[in-house]
Amino acid sequence: MSDSPEPQPIDDGLLRFLKLLVTVLTGVMIVGVVVVIFLLVTRFTAEAPALPDEIALPDGAKATAFTQGDQWFAIVTNDNRILLYDRVTGQLKQTITIE
Repeated sequence: MSDSPEPQPIDDGLLRFLKLLVTVLTGVMIVGVVVVIFLLVTRFTAEAPALPDEIALPDGAKATAFTQGDQWFAIVTNDNRILLYDRVTGQLKQTITIE
């Protein structure tokens, strides 16, 4: 004699529900992966913003970061300054010292 309980019969309705649930979740995951891949492809193939060909930094300054807006671009230097340049002319507009 065994002390293990008899296995309970599985309800057919529950089994169909679980099968449907797994199928729907699989479909949702496939659609999600396709959307993520589509967004990555469209974002990486989009035209990047135009960068200046050459930027004249003050003597001894080395660029550590770069960012840009619609009408300007900024360079953070190793001597704790932010240099703001005009996008059209490329001329230095403002210098901000970081303390």
